[in-house]
Amino acid sequence: MATPLDEAGLLAEPVPGDNSPALSVSELSGALKRTVEDRFGHVRVRGEISGFKRHVSGHCYLTLKDDKACIDGVIWKGQAAAMRFRPEDGAEVIATGRLTTYPGRSKYQVVIDRMELAGAGALMALLDRRRRALAAEGLFDESAKRPLPFLPATIGVVTSPTGAVIRDILHRLADRMPTRVIVWGVPVQGEGTAEKVAAAIAGFDALPTSGTIPRPDLVIVARGGGSIEDLWAFNEEAVVRAVAACSIPTISAVGHETDTTLCDFAADRRAPTPTAAAEMAVPVRAELLDTLDAARRRMTACTRRGAERAADRLAALTRGWPAPDALLAGQRQRLDDLSDRLPRALAGRAAHARADLARAAGGLRPRLLGQRVERERDGLARTGAALDRAASRPLAEARTRLGSLPLRTAVVTARLAEGEARLAALWRLAQSLHPDRPLSRGYARVEAGGRTVTSAAVARTLGDFRVVFADGGVDVAPLAASPPPTPRRERLRGGAANQPRLL
Repeated sequence: MATPLDEAGLLAEPVPGDNSPALSVSELSGALKRTVEDRFGHVRVRGEISGFKRHVSGHCYLTLKDDKACIDGVIWKGQAAAMRFRPEDGAEVIATGRLTTYPGRSKYQVVIDRMELAGAGALMALLDRRRRALAAEGLFDESAKRPLPFLPATIGVVTSPTGAVIRDILHRLADRMPTRVIVWGVPVQGEGTAEKVAAAIAGFDALPTSGTIPRPDLVIVARGGGSIEDLWAFNEEAVVRAVAACSIPTISAVGHETDTTLCDFAADRRAPTPTAAAEMAVPVRAELLDTLDAARRRMTACTRRGAERAADRLAALTRGWPAPDALLAGQRQRLDDLSDRLPRALAGRAAHARADLARAAGGLRPRLLGQRVERERDGLARTGAALDRAASRPLAEARTRLGSLPLRTAVVTARLAEGEARLAALWRLAQSLHPDRPLSRGYARVEAGGRTVTSAAVARTLGDFRVVFADGGVDVAPLAASPPPTPRRERLRGGAANQPRLL
């Protein structure tokens, strides 16, 4: 029975004699893939790289283009690791591989097995483009260059340990100035060279100053001559950045004099050859010794000439002076005169002193002095008795008698003055012994119940007491009772008891 769709002619109907059945999309994509891969199983494509991207899986994706067309390309992880250079946008290359399709997007692409730069011109263009990009970052600035150490104690060399370069460097260093050399062996050509050279430079820079391996004072990055392709590892960005970031002064000695790499621009100094790098690193020992010897001779000659000129100037200044004997003649004569007069003067002074002593000795006899002391003692006793009698009588009578006795008045006045002086002295002593006097010098007094506490034993029995300062008092309470200190005599006695006997 016919349906409306059949009547409308919307359903596909087999046509008699038709031998091209309908294919599915997958069948058609598979047929195209087989056809393209069979026809273009091996191709070489020249073009400029555009949109280069390295995926986290390690595969690389890019586009090859010229002025009229473009084609996608893919480099699988294994082939990408074997590339002799790092692909970059703008580089003109020749890619070798096979053409295939990607059914998921209906696109065809080149699976690249090998990639080469399209001639020396393309390689130089890539090198120049990379140089300008790194220079824009300031990696080649002359202001960042550091001076080389004059006499490095240790030199680090990054090169192949089996090549002729390291032998040339060691031979030249031995001829000029024997120096300690540490070699960090790396390959200088082939796969992974750039990463290993950069790691060696960073390794030297990371050495501690006081470690078991001495930290180099200078690093030399060296390689023998070769083509630009052979030296390409030293143009890689990793090596250039490692050299620029190294805190140790570096010398780049890659290739011959006519060879130039980006490593040369980043290093502090460029050497035309590895041998020249060794010559830049250290001075000639013999020349240095000659220079020191010449400096010593010049210093000795200058010192001698200075002393001679000083002697000449001294002689010129002293030429007009009088003779030393003439300057000191008067003083010498005066000294002789005084030395002759001094014994006579001393003898005369001693004679006068003896005469004065003889005259005074008559009145200094002990008997006469004793009699005088007795007389004075008797007079003083009589005066004291009279004063005692006068004090017992009425004051008026004492004044009358004292007024009639001028001598006794003077004695009483003297006794009164003496009493006043003793009273003043006793008052000063009382003031100095007053308990409040030391408080002004930072001391304090402990009181309890209006009385002064003079011992720690009494203070321990009190509940509260008062500490008096110069400007007031503070009420305090003891925190806890502590045992009384051991008297010093008991401590000494106990120590003596414990001391071993000597006999």
